[in-house]
Amino acid sequence: MTTTRDPAAARFFILQIVRLGGAVAVLLGVLVQAGRAPAWLSALPTWTGYILALAGMIAFFALPRLLARRWKSPTP
Repeated sequence: MTTTRDPAAARFFILQIVRLGGAVAVLLGVLVQAGRAPAWLSALPTWTGYILALAGMIAFFALPRLLARRWKSPTP
């Protein structure tokens, strides 16, 4: 019996990783804006926090939809 990997499962995990990365980016962006960022991000100016949060929102909301649309099976 051969075991084949389901591409849908791999795509599902990729979508979840993209969403998680977007959520982390939003969190870090808000921390930079508030001035409570970790030490390795504390030197960034406030406006970069806004950009990071915006990029995180795009990655969280739009990127999974775009990937799902691209991976959608063609209709017969």
